[in-house]
Amino acid sequence: MSTEIRVPDIGDFDAVEVIEVLVAVGDEVKEEQPLITLESDKATMEVPATAAGRVAEVRVTEGDKVGEGDVIVVLADRDSGTADRDSGLGTRDSEEEDGDETSDGPADQENVGAGEPTPETPPPASPESRVPSPDKSTPTPAKRNDAEASQTPRATNAAPSHASPAVRKFARELGVDLSRVDGTGPKNRIRKEDVQQFVKQAVSGAGSAPTAAPGLPAQPDVDFSKFGETETLELSRIRKLSAKALHASWLRIPHVTQFDQADITDLEAFRKNQKTRAESEGVKLTMLAFLLKAAGVTLAEFPDLNSALAADGEHLIRKHYYNVGVAVDTDNGLVVPVIRDVLNKGVFDLAHELSEVSDRARNGKLKGADLQGGCFSISSLGGIGGTAFTPIVNSPEVGILGVSRAAMQPVWNGSEFVPRLMLPLSLSYDHRVIDGAVAARITGFLADVLGDIRKLLL
Repeated sequence: MSTEIRVPDIGDFDAVEVIEVLVAVGDEVKEEQPLITLESDKATMEVPATAAGRVAEVRVTEGDKVGEGDVIVVLADRDSGTADRDSGLGTRDSEEEDGDETSDGPADQENVGAGEPTPETPPPASPESRVPSPDKSTPTPAKRNDAEASQTPRATNAAPSHASPAVRKFARELGVDLSRVDGTGPKNRIRKEDVQQFVKQAVSGAGSAPTAAPGLPAQPDVDFSKFGETETLELSRIRKLSAKALHASWLRIPHVTQFDQADITDLEAFRKNQKTRAESEGVKLTMLAFLLKAAGVTLAEFPDLNSALAADGEHLIRKHYYNVGVAVDTDNGLVVPVIRDVLNKGVFDLAHELSEVSDRARNGKLKGADLQGGCFSISSLGGIGGTAFTPIVNSPEVGILGVSRAAMQPVWNGSEFVPRLMLPLSLSYDHRVIDGAVAARITGFLADVLGDIRKLLL
């Protein structure tokens, strides 16, 4: 009798991509052993076996989309696999006799995948051990030292690096050559943890392999407890993911920030005049709703700002849609849900959508689609304070607008100083796409639009 292994409850996600298939027909699996790896826009998750047995059928492949209840693997009854086991077919023992490298099981995978091998876990095979020898009697060349091996690419006849598309993209973002990374997954498959461990070793000086920033100094390992009482707290998952993305963006993008101010005296008066109407419609009309609308108009006026640099670095992909991400501060860290089609929506519609998506973000109920498709981002600290800051571009976007707290300032009108409400603007941009002169024109245009709300209708 066969057993079907199905995708369990994975929350609100639907049609999640399969990025790794960890077993094949004939494999013996143990209960709780990972079978496939799924990747959504917020996290990567492994689907474990709910029973032990021999894999009779694998119904998914890399790139497939699955949801809760979909069958991924069919396990044959243990008795039906007796003949195969007796004949030595489809077992790990026979694979090892044939010289294939395999995983030792879920426990070992967990230890190695975390990048912290234990004394019981053998170290991953070196590049030399993966090169097939045409003659077993051929003497094995002398083993190179670690520093020498880290600087030398794998032999040209070595097996290719096995990694999922997501891992390859992650490695490209960090500038890591996968041919120098030892995989610790099933059959030496390279995981994200392997790439992270490679970078950690290189940065800390444990290895001399090149990274995205070869001259980057090592993070000092300081024993702060000798100065007083300390405690170590683990970052939330969102903060971990954000840290990696921001670090990669900072290393990859040449950032420049243009500062400016917008006179929003009249706009603020209009916003307050609409407060009663907004409340009657159940809408909280904030300045951010006007900024979203103004951002849409600005993206249409400056199409290079509404673009992305192609992977080859030689082409610009202009977008003909206008979606703006808004940074939302939550208890677990910063998330950036996307408000779509801001150019063609009214301010009240944007205010309502902004309030709704912000609530979902703070309650941890964002869906994968809420975080996709952004063209530009806004990070507003107006409710907290500050006069200016330098936000980090949310790659692959080429610009992000930072907004600080508005303040009354004396402004010369040609004959006298008058009090005006001034809003600080900080535009960080990718200097490979946006020049300094263009950036100054962008902030000037944006300030002009915010200074006269009628221009939002043009």
